[in-house]
Amino acid sequence: MSQRQVLQVFEQYQRARTSFVQTIAELSTRPQNIETLQNAGVMSLLRPLLLDVVPTIQQTAALALGRLANYNDNLAEAVVKGDILPQLVYSLAEQNRFYKKAAAFVLRAVAKHSPELAQAVVDCGALDALVISLEEFDPGVKEAAAWALGYIARHNGELSQAVVDAGAIPLLVLCIQEPEVALKRIAASALSDISKHSPELAQTVVDAGAIAHLSQMILNPDAKLKRQVFSALSQISKHSVDLAEMVVEAEIFPAVLTCLKDPDEYVKKNVATLIREITKHTPELSQLIVNAGGVAAVIDYIGDSRGNVRLPGIMMLGYVAAHSENLAMAVIVSKGVPQLAICLSEEPEDHIKAATAWALGQIGRHTPEHARAVAVANVLPRMLSLYMESESSEDLQVKAKKALKSILQKCTYLPGLEPLLHEAPPNILKHVVGQFSKVLLPWILGYTAGKSGSLSTSHVKQLKRSVLCESTFKYRNVLLLTVFHKFNAH
Repeated sequence: MSQRQVLQVFEQYQRARTSFVQTIAELSTRPQNIETLQNAGVMSLLRPLLLDVVPTIQQTAALALGRLANYNDNLAEAVVKGDILPQLVYSLAEQNRFYKKAAAFVLRAVAKHSPELAQAVVDCGALDALVISLEEFDPGVKEAAAWALGYIARHNGELSQAVVDAGAIPLLVLCIQEPEVALKRIAASALSDISKHSPELAQTVVDAGAIAHLSQMILNPDAKLKRQVFSALSQISKHSVDLAEMVVEAEIFPAVLTCLKDPDEYVKKNVATLIREITKHTPELSQLIVNAGGVAAVIDYIGDSRGNVRLPGIMMLGYVAAHSENLAMAVIVSKGVPQLAICLSEEPEDHIKAATAWALGQIGRHTPEHARAVAVANVLPRMLSLYMESESSEDLQVKAKKALKSILQKCTYLPGLEPLLHEAPPNILKHVVGQFSKVLLPWILGYTAGKSGSLSTSHVKQLKRSVLCESTFKYRNVLLLTVFHKFNAH
């Protein structure tokens, strides 16, 4: 056999390996093929190809493994149990940029499914290799590494702390300063995933100078980048007053409010979430948002949105109103109550209606003037029906009941209370009658008791005769209920 014939055998073998991994990589992009590939033992066949002498075969084998592991946690567990991760981590430090991207993709695909799988990635020493990859010249390698780190960190505080301890934060902050938009997106997303777990982790991100660089990108034309920027800022802001103030001090207001009209729904939702996380902390931060025109902008945003996109805006109005009478009045003056009334009537999801009822309760609970503004919008009957409907969730019933009671205890606007008289159960009716008594009892006492100010049995009988003669008096029956309510109380 000639030398040429001998070499042909090796060439055929190489072509066969190349064809095999390319075909597997292609087949693994289609969900309907995954189970068949798994049953055929594809993992054990791909593993030795990660150490193939031909670089393209190595890269394609890693790509195929990543696609398979990305599909479900069973395949990701098969990667872990097959001792494939240590091979990938070793190669991540040694191979070319194409292989590094593929290897980081596999690590991300495994880590994304659960904290346990992410911990397995950490245990095989991947963090150090991924952090080193953040210093690579090639932006594609940095992006793949940042993505994997973000997927590890997103699960819990312990994994995020491990990412921080590996030295990832300063390098991720450098990545958001790179010119490549895709790299900026992934780095901002990773910083968001790290910040969300605790004030300490968020403070670590802040100490690395992230806020200044993130705030410079709030008006970037790329919608996907803005999503991640606003997500990161909101995850930082949510933990404490100090962190929220640091975000505000980056002078993002009022510029950020223009993004509430962004065509991208996720950008709008993340902006509203950021505003909500800032306003919830203190009256001073809420007042700052009000002064910047934030309440009016959020009310417009609620009107332009539907479904879950509305939710952070609804909650923001509730947080603002909860702080003080003046802030609640700012919501009323900006026409927030009619917009919340629309949400309460047209939203199908119980959790959104529950948040809306809570927000209306925060607005109406301060003074009779606040309660009147809510009652005029005719939301009290709707809240009552939501409380009484058996189909309503427990959370919705609780929030509707609590909001109703807090508003009723301040409401002296009788036309707004009147519809509740016919439908309200006793535990709500007593509050309604109590409010009628506050308005009507002074008239009753003056009409029947003269200067004595007392309400005797004879006075009650006299009152009953008088009221029955007042056939045109709108609240005749209610007046009787009120008197007996007060009389029985004595």
